Amino acid sequence: MPRILGVDIPGKKKTSIALTYIYGIGNTSAIEICEKINVSPDLKADDLTPAHIAQITKLLDGTYEVEGDLRRQLTLSIKRLQAIGSYRGIRHRRSLPCRGQRTKTNARTRKGKKRTVGAIRDKAARKGAK
Repeated sequence: MPRILGVDIPGKKKTSIALTYIYGIGNTSAIEICEKINVSPDLKADDLTPAHIAQITKLLDGTYEVEGDLRRQLTLSIKRLQAIGSYRGIRHRRSLPCRGQRTKTNARTRKGKKRTVGAIRDKAARKGAK
């Protein structure tokens, strides 16, 4: 199991697929990386030589924004939106969708588990809720 930029990539998978396990690298980027270092995308990750791994690491460090740097950049962007009080920042702060999706019926992934809001009219049910 090769280790690139602190990430263990699966050795049994093709190199182009294994590189996508690095945060910030997708299918297209992985194939580009394979082409730049002259490695077949169909080669298994276990078959990569230490020289190939060194080339990949050097390329990712210099050209691509990946892993911790990318996560930090995204976090700072969201904090900036919240600080300036933009619509998107407010939606992030309230844990609501910020790209125009409807929220009346859907958005359960973003909003979380359903919580009923309102008064309980029945006295017996009110005692059970406490």
